[in-house]
Amino acid sequence: MELIRNFCIIAHIDHGKSTLADRLLEYTNTIEARDLQAQVLDDMELERERGITIKSHAIQMKYTKDGKEYTLNLIDTPGHVDFSYEVSRSIAACEGALLIVDATQGIQAQTISNLYMAIDHDLEIIPVINKIDMDSAMPDEVEDQIVDLIGCNREDIIRASGKTGEGVQQILDAIVEKVPAPKGDPEAPLQCMIFDSVFNSFRGIIAYFKVVNGKMHTGDLVKFVNTGKEYEANEIGVLKLDFQPEKEIAAGNVGYIISGIKTSKEVKVGDTITHVARPCDKAISGFEEVKPMVFAGVYPIETEDFENLRTSLEKLQLNDASLTFEPESSAALGFGFRCGFLGMLHMEIVQERLDREFDMNVITTVPNVSYKVYTTKGEELEVHNPSGLPDQSEIEHIEEPYIRASIITQSTYIGPIMTLCLDKRGELVKQEYVSGNRMELTFDMPLGEIVFDFYDKLKSISKGYASFDYHMNGYKPSKLVKLDILLNGEGVDALSSLIHFDNAYALGRRMCEKLSELIPRQQFDIAIQAAIGAKIIARETVKQVRKDVTAKCYGGDISRKRKLLEKQKRGKKRMKQIGNVEVPQKAFLAVLKLD
Repeated sequence: MELIRNFCIIAHIDHGKSTLADRLLEYTNTIEARDLQAQVLDDMELERERGITIKSHAIQMKYTKDGKEYTLNLIDTPGHVDFSYEVSRSIAACEGALLIVDATQGIQAQTISNLYMAIDHDLEIIPVINKIDMDSAMPDEVEDQIVDLIGCNREDIIRASGKTGEGVQQILDAIVEKVPAPKGDPEAPLQCMIFDSVFNSFRGIIAYFKVVNGKMHTGDLVKFVNTGKEYEANEIGVLKLDFQPEKEIAAGNVGYIISGIKTSKEVKVGDTITHVARPCDKAISGFEEVKPMVFAGVYPIETEDFENLRTSLEKLQLNDASLTFEPESSAALGFGFRCGFLGMLHMEIVQERLDREFDMNVITTVPNVSYKVYTTKGEELEVHNPSGLPDQSEIEHIEEPYIRASIITQSTYIGPIMTLCLDKRGELVKQEYVSGNRMELTFDMPLGEIVFDFYDKLKSISKGYASFDYHMNGYKPSKLVKLDILLNGEGVDALSSLIHFDNAYALGRRMCEKLSELIPRQQFDIAIQAAIGAKIIARETVKQVRKDVTAKCYGGDISRKRKLLEKQKRGKKRMKQIGNVEVPQKAFLAVLKLD
């Protein structure tokens, strides 16, 4: 155990974590030159396309120093705020962390929040300044920022470049010297913590774990504590670029187990594995439960695909533990699932992965957050969906979730950013200089306001310089109303939303206008209305398609034409009674992108 080091890489999005991980793998000869490609660990097609890390990736390297061969277990983590749950799980499986800061951009919001997460778990922090080969690098200023932030000595900060490989040797030496070896007793009863799992269509579910105490051998009979199920460890091993089977894995090491598990409910992230014959006294206190921020309905386009969608979501949940879902039904869309996501990017990625990995075509409803509703009877309800709202007369008041948002930006952009946050009903808590001309603004804001397009607007206002991070900050009473969309007098529950009273009229107007562009014309007039309760606040009409029935009457009596027009009018009226309006899929998507 003295020769094992477990560490993760944390940083803000786009600061070069994955590229630096490539250099570490290359330097320790974990990867042969012919297998080398950019972002080796980002194995999902989607990650390569977008250039972001979505999943944490674990890999083992060997490194020799002073005649001793060390085993280094590296976990590369995502940097985007929507995937911070992945980061928290990686941190729980490590003893040290490389904190990477981009020399051209300096410290940003996610850097700070990931750092605090690592400090809470007592990890040894190794600060690294990356991209020092860039012309626009400011290593001295960034060094000052790091010293201010974590209070280390200047000589502890390593200057490196993921592109040229400069400083990689120093990083490896620092990991061996500074990161403590894992604590644990190889002779104690077996205790392993599951920190991730994947589904393999040939071999079932593969769980990744860290051994805290004891040893596991191939063929052992093991038990998953939370679910109480028992399995035989058919294959265990360590994570190199591929799975590498081993006879035993001892305390302090990270590995995988394949035991022919078929159903995804039997593996839970944060669960403890132990021996059946000699169990441990208690389970490891793993992770806090994930709290979804954004809820949206996901429905199959064909109703008979409902069970396939359930299976696909279960398999996806194995690989993405921050996804939660429960069945629900909608009058407009049939049976589907209410899914909880950590943010809008997470929602987009899940939708994309369902399409690519499981061939599931889905409709996603308007996303919203969860509200607390207090009724006149004194009950407290949690509502994730506008259709679950009790009648207006029974509601005493509604509370909505608030967040504490931290935005780090150059002082040039402070005016527009403040305007944006105040427009979104934010309250300024404090503003302070981080260093030089960089400021940190702290706002209390309603979560519902930042769900849609806040992050995109923030990026465009600040030309990409502002960074954003947030955490939950309780609930506050708010004047919210339910906005319904009616087509020919019938509500479309998938388009209804809970919204602040002040914004309801503008949103209702815009939704009606957008839908009138997207709904195809029918043989009868379609009235699109936005309503709050029984009050209509906006209306648009999609005009009917008419055939010119009087075309064959040339000359002749007016009563002849009138008779034909009356006959057409009666036909249209009957059609309107039996006709129903199909809302196209792109209408649901367009409502999400309303500016």
